[in-house]
Amino acid sequence: METKQNAVPEFTKLIDLASERIGGRALACSDDFFAEKENLLKPGRGIFIADKYTDRGKWMDGWESRRKRTPGHDWCIIKLGASGIIKGLDIDTNFFLGNHPPFASVEACNYEGDPKKLIHDPSIAKWKEILPKSALNPGSQHFFEINSPEIYTHLRLHIYPDGGVARLKVYGEVYKNWDAIHEKEEIDLAAATNGGKSVLCNDMFFSHMDNLIFPGRGVNMGDGWETKRNRTPNNRDWVIVKLAHAGTIQNILVDTCHFKGNYPDTCSIEGINLEGKKEVDLNAPDLKWITILPRIKLEADKEHFFEKEKPSTEVFTHVRLNIFPDGGVSRLRLFGHIVKKK
Repeated sequence: METKQNAVPEFTKLIDLASERIGGRALACSDDFFAEKENLLKPGRGIFIADKYTDRGKWMDGWESRRKRTPGHDWCIIKLGASGIIKGLDIDTNFFLGNHPPFASVEACNYEGDPKKLIHDPSIAKWKEILPKSALNPGSQHFFEINSPEIYTHLRLHIYPDGGVARLKVYGEVYKNWDAIHEKEEIDLAAATNGGKSVLCNDMFFSHMDNLIFPGRGVNMGDGWETKRNRTPNNRDWVIVKLAHAGTIQNILVDTCHFKGNYPDTCSIEGINLEGKKEVDLNAPDLKWITILPRIKLEADKEHFFEKEKPSTEVFTHVRLNIFPDGGVSRLRLFGHIVKKK
């Protein structure tokens, strides 16, 4: 495990399993006198407002404990939004300069019991140290690669002895027990919480392609995928989603929530089956994409439901959403049935 202060590692392209946007929660902590533990799991790196104070002191965008005057150290227990295999951590002390913890460590466990019991007695879970006590610098991102094949549901962040952390990001691969999913059960094959991933797009100038497959409806215009304005005649912007599992697509939802003067005029959806193929150039012109949804008109700030009249039999592993000529889409849902290998 190695800390990298400047280089952004490849694992940051994976989903943040702890993000509040997919259901991550800070369950308990030893102390959050100055700044609430929930801030740890918010998007971004945290902000600083110079003249903002609370009745307890300086307002800080992170988790911050008081100055410890007794033995011991502070900790925070986090429930991941989706269980999974952890590939890397980012412990970010952004804007914590004279009040950052000098060291941190992280434990993880797989616990399916009552969260109240875990909060009351953390020792009931089998915790495993995935990051030994490591040095932290002020105002910095700290990337740690994690080499563990185990599936985890909870983390415990330890800071020594006290101080503030702006954000904790837990990058990894979502685990889904597909053996428990029946082939006739309808499931959102694109959902991030099921293991779907936005893997490639031609443009995401205003907001990230990952937002497309997060849970819930977008909270604002920034919570979607939005491309820059393009004046090229007949322009097409696109994004490719790797499905959580190979499957057939029966129903589609394209949501332009909050996009009012900047929604796409039309859209279309295509799919391809790349099962068993490795290192494929998803933008290669010779790939044979199959039309799932022909080009169709969109409206502002609206959920568009497209239902198949006949059940689909085509099996896809990847889907490409095309928008014409540009604009923003809040969410994409691809409801269908998984197809298991025989």
